[in-house]
Amino acid sequence: MTLPLSRRDLHDGWRLRAAAGPVPAALADALSGDATGAAVPATVPGCVHTDLLAADLIPDPYLDDHESLLAWIGQVDWTYETTFDWRPDGHERHDLVFDGLDTVATVRLNGRVVLEAANQHRSYRVDVRDVLAEGENTLEVAFRSPVRYANAQSLEFGARPRPYPLPYEAIRKSACNFGWDWGIATYTSGIWRPVRLESWSTARLAEARVVATPDGDGGTIDVDVTIEWATDAASAGAGATDAVARAPFVSVAVAGPGLGDGPLPSAMDDVEGDRARVTLALPKAERWWPVGHGGQPRYVVDVRLHGDGPHTLDATHRVVGFRTVRWDTEPDAEGTPFTLVVNDRPIFVKGVNWIPDDALPVRVDRARYERRLRQAVAANLNLVRVWGGGIYESEDFYDLCDELGLLTWQDFLFACAAYPEEEPLRSEVEAEAREQIVRLASHPSLVLLTGNNENLWGYEDWGWKQYLDGKTWGAYYYHDLFPRLVAELATHVPYSPGSPFSPNGEHPNAEPHGTMHLWEQWNRQDWLTYHDHRPRFVAEFGWQGPPAWSTLVRSVSDDPLTPESPGMIVHQKAMEGNVKLTNGLLPHFRVPADMETWHWAMQLNQANAVRFALEHFRSWAPHTMGAVVWQLNDCWPVTSWAAIDGDERLKPLWHGIRAAFAPRVVSVQPRDGGLAAVIGNDTDAPWPGELVVRRLSFDGAVLAERSVPFEVEPYGNATVAIAADIATPGDASAELVTATVAASGERGLWFFAEPRDSRLESARLSVETAPADGGTAVLVTAGNLVRDLCLLVDKLRVDKLLDPAVGSGESGGLVDKSTAVGEAYTEDGLVTLLPGETARFLVRHGGDAGTLDAAALADQRVLRSANQLVAG
Repeated sequence: MTLPLSRRDLHDGWRLRAAAGPVPAALADALSGDATGAAVPATVPGCVHTDLLAADLIPDPYLDDHESLLAWIGQVDWTYETTFDWRPDGHERHDLVFDGLDTVATVRLNGRVVLEAANQHRSYRVDVRDVLAEGENTLEVAFRSPVRYANAQSLEFGARPRPYPLPYEAIRKSACNFGWDWGIATYTSGIWRPVRLESWSTARLAEARVVATPDGDGGTIDVDVTIEWATDAASAGAGATDAVARAPFVSVAVAGPGLGDGPLPSAMDDVEGDRARVTLALPKAERWWPVGHGGQPRYVVDVRLHGDGPHTLDATHRVVGFRTVRWDTEPDAEGTPFTLVVNDRPIFVKGVNWIPDDALPVRVDRARYERRLRQAVAANLNLVRVWGGGIYESEDFYDLCDELGLLTWQDFLFACAAYPEEEPLRSEVEAEAREQIVRLASHPSLVLLTGNNENLWGYEDWGWKQYLDGKTWGAYYYHDLFPRLVAELATHVPYSPGSPFSPNGEHPNAEPHGTMHLWEQWNRQDWLTYHDHRPRFVAEFGWQGPPAWSTLVRSVSDDPLTPESPGMIVHQKAMEGNVKLTNGLLPHFRVPADMETWHWAMQLNQANAVRFALEHFRSWAPHTMGAVVWQLNDCWPVTSWAAIDGDERLKPLWHGIRAAFAPRVVSVQPRDGGLAAVIGNDTDAPWPGELVVRRLSFDGAVLAERSVPFEVEPYGNATVAIAADIATPGDASAELVTATVAASGERGLWFFAEPRDSRLESARLSVETAPADGGTAVLVTAGNLVRDLCLLVDKLRVDKLLDPAVGSGESGGLVDKSTAVGEAYTEDGLVTLLPGETARFLVRHGGDAGTLDAAALADQRVLRSANQLVAG
């Protein structure tokens, strides 16, 4: 009988030592272990930083200026070593398999070199049957310094343009690991994904490509399998073993919705050479839809390779969904659209860019992915773009996106630099791309593979041509290799050479064509100038803001803490970032004098900028069919473009995205020299109603009013012109326009003057609290006009506020630099109240059952509004 494949994790007993490089004298003894052992236990999967942290040998790299204090780690060669016991078990082959090595490593088994690796973004498999010894075996993985290796490779390839000092383009490692304009430089090394010993006989499944295609009420599943044989003779058919002579075959079985409780649909095919193809027709197959458009039914496809008789040699599975996907780029009268079409339905993309969720990615587990992606869904997003300067995320990430209906757009890992096309990078890039295309292509959430981030644009506009002086820069990858591999391995997955990109040869960032990145607003212009653009699809744009207050004071211990204090500058990575924050604030608010109000002002301006842009872009659908905000998440505590900070806390920006991307919205937009209300309906039902449009004074008096009936088709927009007497103010500094759906309350607002030029008064607010399922219901009633009301509940010390011993309103209920952070959050925010209106916030919090104190919630540090930035 043929033995089935067995897998044995090799995750135990690892030790770590510094082999060479600038180790601080104080750590030299602890890290200078010899080949017989070292003082530092190592966790695998893991990295050097997490091991040194666990051993209490380094401080937290995310605090204060510890980044520069720990830069030596990236200059050191590190060695991991373990031993394991092995006995022959009858298998013909024994493979050492690394799912991920970060990055340049020499692997020795029993003192013999079995692998030279130099790519973080791929796996490695080595036949070690002739190297294993009965009894104890020694496994060593020796990493070279990523900084020194990248510098040396840069000398070999020649200098190439990039925005940051270190040559990340010369090494196949996460680009942002060397630092970015939002990211800390960590220069990690380590066995960052699982390692195991696989033992097998006769043959194994080297590759399984699964494609689910809907067809009427049913669908087909096509499985293409590549076989690896244990011996060359077996694959050639000469001298074949008995098992091979008896014709191994591949079977495929499917389970899922609508297939009944009986035997699973199945099919099989004989193996010919090293290939097999199985096609299975399903009479019923439910469609998979993006979130907000339908359900996410999925089907488990079980693929098995059989040897003699029914015995299984190897097995794998894929979880698939039946849907069609294409991007409409057929030129029209206004240029070239970039419209996502799923199951023949055009989808307005409500997207966000994704970076690694931790600068030490080994710390991100499935639970953390799920928290972040559920926050994305709660913000009404339907697409996540995995940006090209990060990593190919783990299977957990893509599986959760499939489950939640979050579409994924995956960049190949090339970002903001000219990349060499010479060996050895050329072959590494092909191996990496082949593996990742096959790994990702069966996920129903995957709707786009993209060649790079901003490299096509950089080549045209950033002076690269002169700098390169004829050197390669990556064009072969984007225009030849990647489209060829996608056509070979995943014809059902759309491909675009870059982002931004114009499909018909126009400038890559041309506004009327394809995808566009809009960065002039943040870099040089006021965010009101988003109104000057009508792109077909916005793949990147954004505005900076600091992290939540409790995140900030946890990570920066400056005293005094100011926008320009040393720790704040370390945690601001953008070029002239604070200058741009100030310049972007001044058209709207004056710069506050105290730090905590400065923090609120910058957070609010970030939220307002992005919400303003999103409402504008959405109002132009179907001309504009998507906006992808930069960015959803952070990898450490930092002032950045993120909506969720490095401690996983929601910033006001998150509330702005949620409001702009709500299923049904009303916004007031400039149109034809006047104003119009644009009603957006991103649901599958028509939306009829009556729109009440008013011009009001800040005290709530109605100055002009109209009621207009409307009906918006499913997944459509309707535009209602606003009469001139409503659109024209009598006193711009003290009036606004409201456009409200009478029955359901969706409302758009238009202020004639910026807050700093308006007559906003100090907010008059009353706060009541009541117990609610999951936390505390907070009712806030306005005595006057209050703009952009937010509860910054991360500042609350929930443990104290739920303690009966703490009196009402005592200062012990708020976070300061010396106290632990709170655990409260709310998904409600950026609410504007007219005089007499009440808003309900559900504050979720940990701790024992109880109700948060109204006085603490009413504290002006917690209950924030735009009024506080205007009124004296």
